Amino acid sequence: MGILIGCEHLSHEWPGKKVLEDQTIGINEGERIGIVGRNGDGKSTLLQLIARQVTPDDGNVTWRNGITVGMVGQADELADSDTVVHAIFGDEPEYVWASDPKVRSILDELMADIDLRGTVGELSGGQRRRADLARVLVGTWDVILMDEPTNHLDMHAITWLANHLKRRWPDGTGALLVVTHDRWFLDEVCEHMWEVHDGVIDPFEGGYSAYIQQRVERQRQAAVMEERRQNTLRKELNWLAHGAKARTSKPKFRIDAAMELLANDPPLRNPIELKRMAVSRLGKKVIDLKNVSAGYAAEDGSTKTVVDDVSWIIGPGDRFGILGENGAGKSTLLRVMTGRQAPTRGFVKIGKTVKFGWLSQHLDVLTEHDDWRVQELLKRFKNYYVVDGKPQSPTQMLERLGFERREFMTYVKDLSGGQRRRLAFLLVLLEEPNVLVLDEPGNDLDTDMLAIVEDLLDTWPGTLLMVSHDRYLMERVTDDQFALIDGKLVHVPGGVDEYLKQLDIARAAREASAPASGPGTPAAAASVANESGTNEAPKLSNAERRELKKRFDAVERRLEKVSGEPDRLRAELPQVDATDYAALMAKQQEIAAAEEEVSQLETEWLELSDRLGIG
Repeated sequence: MGILIGCEHLSHEWPGKKVLEDQTIGINEGERIGIVGRNGDGKSTLLQLIARQVTPDDGNVTWRNGITVGMVGQADELADSDTVVHAIFGDEPEYVWASDPKVRSILDELMADIDLRGTVGELSGGQRRRADLARVLVGTWDVILMDEPTNHLDMHAITWLANHLKRRWPDGTGALLVVTHDRWFLDEVCEHMWEVHDGVIDPFEGGYSAYIQQRVERQRQAAVMEERRQNTLRKELNWLAHGAKARTSKPKFRIDAAMELLANDPPLRNPIELKRMAVSRLGKKVIDLKNVSAGYAAEDGSTKTVVDDVSWIIGPGDRFGILGENGAGKSTLLRVMTGRQAPTRGFVKIGKTVKFGWLSQHLDVLTEHDDWRVQELLKRFKNYYVVDGKPQSPTQMLERLGFERREFMTYVKDLSGGQRRRLAFLLVLLEEPNVLVLDEPGNDLDTDMLAIVEDLLDTWPGTLLMVSHDRYLMERVTDDQFALIDGKLVHVPGGVDEYLKQLDIARAAREASAPASGPGTPAAAASVANESGTNEAPKLSNAERRELKKRFDAVERRLEKVSGEPDRLRAELPQVDATDYAALMAKQQEIAAAEEEVSQLETEWLELSDRLGIG
């Protein structure tokens, strides 16, 4: 295993913030590394340094001769005037990329709703993001760097991306570094973790779950050491406290040792835990939907129905998650349920005692307050709230959500995305609702803050409705999940896994009944290449056909035998001792090997079926 990129004695500082200080670390062939840390601690800066997009203040980033590095940043550099197809493929001839099955699978997943002949400037923010992601994925790279690649992707696309990255390189080759707050994605893809904090990079073995276990153990050991140090500190302080006259006669080395202990006494960390607040009383009836249909106005003036004949009863204390593809109608359903949008058909009954607290994707609670300071905004609310039986001021509660006192005079418009979301979350809670409606609450939050929000929601005493593409968050805080698929509300008692299976079935049904591909779509591009004869398979002799058919049958039998093996192995994973890291890694490797065999067999099956003209 050779080193691909070396970072030696890296130091870098932005105005008022030192993000790295004398850090040395390397990226080896075959490594899949997840990078975590608090917002603003330098994760994106580290990626930019490794990509040579930013020059470090001190130190060096060395690439091995001849390697290629691709990067998906948080902001794309696509030209508005460029066509989408050129932004993704550059000057590569169409017959080359359109005839590549791997490229077609990338386009089918990420670009199915986008006209490749259109211009980049016509795309929405989410579509641009997917186009930039496709640009990197269709390329051939030794190292791929990704900064929040799951942004703007729904759960199906996130699952597809995880599987693609796991199978992209043969074992022991290539390298991946990914910054993301999606903890399921980190566990699924990464085998190493880097935590960036306080100017240092701490490496950990294993995925996100293993990282959390190791971090907790490190913190436990640090707490033991700190307790010993504090005991020594108390003794030294007691020794020093015998008066100035006595102190002058004490050995200097003892005084120096005591002063060193005092100098190293760490400041108290900001408490970032918000415990349960009181809520308004909630009656027996919350929300009742009966034969509800709803939609939105399409560009041609017609109404596009995204919620079709839905009946649903939500009671007090229910904790429901709503799943669905981008554009499936999840936000529309939430608006209808809360009385913010009238249904086109059916009726909605909302209980008389219901008081909604709504955290929207666009943080509407902060609308028209951009020119307010945080302190001014908090003064709109009561002076004190009762939190777990104790009085707490809004500023104290905001401190528990990670704000520092010096940030209270900051204008709302100058806050980071994560700060705005935390502030909006608190403002919603300060209204003391009894039904909490959360539309993508995890956006812009780092993994530590997500854990804090989850801890808060664990103790939420009212009704909870949540839309999120964060699989970990969804399964962590909701008790039951429902999915919007083709306008219908489907209960998925098996959670996200069952939803993804149902979605694949629905997609297959759509494709089977869909009309011929339109111009500019990935499918159309592939068919153009085939019609032009550039991808036409050579004719087979009878002997060749017999040999290929024999191999095809063997592959098909093997595929039937092993296709369920990854699921079987995954079902055994909970039985492995969570503290036995070696056993966990061995089981993960078994699962990865089984998935790789299934993937290779599927690829060979497809290639053989194409050559034989089957299906």
